[in-house]
Amino acid sequence: MSMNPFTPNFGQVPRHIAGRSQIISDIMNALDGNLGDPARTSILVGARGTGKTALLSYFAAEAEQLGWISINVTCIPGMLEDILQQVAYKAKEFVGKEKKGKIKGVSVGQLFSIEWETLKEDHQNWRTEITKVLDKLESEDIGLLITVDEVTASLGEMIELASIYQLLVRENRKISLLMAGLPSEVSSLLNDRSVSFLRRASNYNMGRIEDYEVEEAFENTVIDAGKEIKPEALTKAVGAVRGFPYMLQLVGYRAWQQAKNKKYINAEDVDKAIVKASNDFENRVLKATYKELSQQDIVFLKAMLEDENVTEISAIEKRIGKPSGYVSRYRARLIERGVIDSPRRGQVQFALPGMKEFLQEQE
Repeated sequence: MSMNPFTPNFGQVPRHIAGRSQIISDIMNALDGNLGDPARTSILVGARGTGKTALLSYFAAEAEQLGWISINVTCIPGMLEDILQQVAYKAKEFVGKEKKGKIKGVSVGQLFSIEWETLKEDHQNWRTEITKVLDKLESEDIGLLITVDEVTASLGEMIELASIYQLLVRENRKISLLMAGLPSEVSSLLNDRSVSFLRRASNYNMGRIEDYEVEEAFENTVIDAGKEIKPEALTKAVGAVRGFPYMLQLVGYRAWQQAKNKKYINAEDVDKAIVKASNDFENRVLKATYKELSQQDIVFLKAMLEDENVTEISAIEKRIGKPSGYVSRYRARLIERGVIDSPRRGQVQFALPGMKEFLQEQE
């Protein structure tokens, strides 16, 4: 059996990224363009499973082909020191290499093998340390891309990074900051007055992917890896994905496993794959999301259960016996968290695949 081409592991870049073409175009043009491009400071906002981490990984890899050093961190204590340590390590990888004529190995190698130990000897603050790093990188026309996953305003280092980054941008440094996070966490970060400039960053909502984009990515991934997928099987797979990138990878991975050494994936393979993928999605996404909901959030969501697809806001008001202002507040909270969305004015529907069924099981 040939290697499974689908990538449901955390942060792996898919062979074919479904949708997101505008986001990719904007940020890649920014990295390959002028210092003033606003997309050099970007935030990917979305619920779990919308492909934020995979996109950060994609941009990091592509940036290095353009002559940047990419540093990838998660928003946890120690990330500022991690950034400095990663720069030292990454720069050594460029020794003896050339990328578009921008990175010449000898001087970069000398910088980080000889001078790195003296960079921090005076225990200077992080801004001074990163400024020295940028001075050396820019002397070789090397840019610095920092990606931060799972952003949270509650971490002081995140605020410090954003604050110093703003100053570096004002100094016309060749630097880029790409961030990703849950809607509620990003909202808290943007509301922090000390980093209010981030409100002017390019903010990308990682919503659902159109079915035709799911179909194209799914089929191309299968074909490129040496199999075929029957039309009925592809239709079933697209229906189960419901526009969620992570679900696409789960269904594809399980379907490929079911097909084993066959030359094609059929409808029966996909039916079995959907059951397993749905269980994976429940354990890895739905349960974690459910734990973060308040009791009032859950009351709102359970008021939606008796409707087949969409629910009228007026119906929720009647079912839970609360005024429109109260209902609107929780509607906004749940949309921000990516649990529901609004297909049209006055209506809501579940945004997470399987969330409705999961809630029914909690009765």
